[in-house]
Amino acid sequence: MNDSYLNFANSAVGAKLADALGLPKPIVLDRYKEGQPVIKGSLLIGGGSDAPLLPTLAKIFKSIGVQTVAPRHLPQWLPLANQAGLMSGRWGVDDQPGEKVKALVFDATGLTDSTQSDALYQFFHDAARSVLPCGRVIIFGRPPEKCANPRQATIQRALEGLTRSLAKELKRAIAVQLVYVAEGAEDQLESTVRFLLSPRSTYVSAQVIRVGLPVGAGGTPSDWNKPLAGKKVLVTGASRGIGASIAEVMVREGATVICLDVPQAQPGLNEIAAKLGATAIELDIGAADAPQKLVDAAKADGGWDVIVHNAGITRDKTIANMKERFWQMVMNVNLSTQERINDALVESGVLKSGARIVCVSSISGIAGNMGQTNYALSKAGVIGMVQSTAPVFAKHGVTINAVAPGFIETQMTAAIPFAMREAGRRMNSMSQGGLPVDVAEAIVWFANPASSGLTGNVVRVCGQSLIGA
Repeated sequence: MNDSYLNFANSAVGAKLADALGLPKPIVLDRYKEGQPVIKGSLLIGGGSDAPLLPTLAKIFKSIGVQTVAPRHLPQWLPLANQAGLMSGRWGVDDQPGEKVKALVFDATGLTDSTQSDALYQFFHDAARSVLPCGRVIIFGRPPEKCANPRQATIQRALEGLTRSLAKELKRAIAVQLVYVAEGAEDQLESTVRFLLSPRSTYVSAQVIRVGLPVGAGGTPSDWNKPLAGKKVLVTGASRGIGASIAEVMVREGATVICLDVPQAQPGLNEIAAKLGATAIELDIGAADAPQKLVDAAKADGGWDVIVHNAGITRDKTIANMKERFWQMVMNVNLSTQERINDALVESGVLKSGARIVCVSSISGIAGNMGQTNYALSKAGVIGMVQSTAPVFAKHGVTINAVAPGFIETQMTAAIPFAMREAGRRMNSMSQGGLPVDVAEAIVWFANPASSGLTGNVVRVCGQSLIGA
């Protein structure tokens, strides 16, 4: 759906009026175009006096092909960059800021005490005004729950507050993320760094991501532009909206896609399948025999590599006015069915080693929403399912993660009354709604074979919504 205010605020007259009235001025977001580089512009690297992740980052930046610069108080970077064959230089002269950069990256993995926080202050104080619009900021830390002692855990947990505050302060559509890297999982970082530095993550901000030891088969794709080449992907609810976009992006990334939706959605399902050269399956996933039918279909297809649980319904009423059947329908389709299908596919062995399960939750499952007790319960349950089954499925070589969309421009949000729709669009750090492709890009990141260190994560695609923040 067209965002008229976004267009107006980016016109000459609209920009002046927005300034005069103190209105939001959303920036047109950078979005990925096939074949473009991961990042356009240089990257400023920072870290504490002990920054053990720097050698790994140097190798990743070399692979990406990004030009780096470093401030004078990170003297160890230049030798590491030279060793990795990176183009790099000094940022800033005589304590004055240097060039404008597209990204800031700070290695905080070596911080072990709150008294070391000055390194964070110095870096971000000096660089905050030097990030270009639609820029990226990544802070790396260690998982607090795995830290050696309480003081180390304290400063590492404190990074979450810094991340969320920076995401609100920097504005200009600059996305800020915190990535906790488990000891020994450094070689699992590249897919995440590529995603977070690129326009693919344009509507993801203020998120905490955990990268751990690899689960199942994985590895570096032979072609980062087609990382899903040779992979078979099932997308449920694929006939329109977010589901159709997921299917399109999967095909763009090289996958063979199986599009699934209910029989009532057959016209749209057949249209998207024909457009993408995909297979169409008409199936009510809420039916009791749906899990076994999917097991049979996967066996006949030689097994599947990725399952995307996108299908979902709403039946909104306050709980006092809600009919029991609406409660049961939403819970069955949005949650219980996913549990049954996951169990059947994993236990039957039709998911290959290194398979990915990606679920679509919602910001409603995090913050709740008036008139959506059934929907919020089901979507919070999806989060619980992801977090609780991650260690169970890891034993089978399968990862499971979720995305939680905020306000996304779809047919469903287009039907919301004007005032509520505008509030939903503006109540985030990007001051605009997201697009279905923004959700799809995050799902493809989780599906990447190089993302075997990602499991049990729930990442919001909401532009840092103020709801539930």
